[in-house]
Amino acid sequence: MNKRVLLIGFSVLMLVFASLACDASVSSAAITSATLTSDSAGATATTSYTPDQTFYCAVVLANAPDTTKVKAVWYTVDDAGAATQIADKEIVGGASPIIFNAANSAGPWPAGKYRVEVYLNDKLDKTLDFTVQ
Repeated sequence: MNKRVLLIGFSVLMLVFASLACDASVSSAAITSATLTSDSAGATATTSYTPDQTFYCAVVLANAPDTTKVKAVWYTVDDAGAATQIADKEIVGGASPIIFNAANSAGPWPAGKYRVEVYLNDKLDKTLDFTVQ
């Protein structure tokens, strides 16, 4: 029985050393809110834009270290629900709020459905749907 306890103890010790050898980091960062806005200050919430507006998304973080990655990916969405990516941007840092934007340099946005997905450290955290009318 002593050999069994010794073997289990050795196995646990090896697992502890292996986990310490890996560069694993656990972040307590969280997105407390993500809001579509009609202005670059993030002050006016909206879910509908006009064809000539820039899309803005204000993301508020909590407990975010300077290594926190936040990414916004913008899509058009067709009637069947299929999405086509139109823009993306990633910011690394702990400052909050983060204001993302998507502007159409090719002219006005077509009327229709759109979506922005907000990722925190490469994991999808929020999805916001909106329209252009």
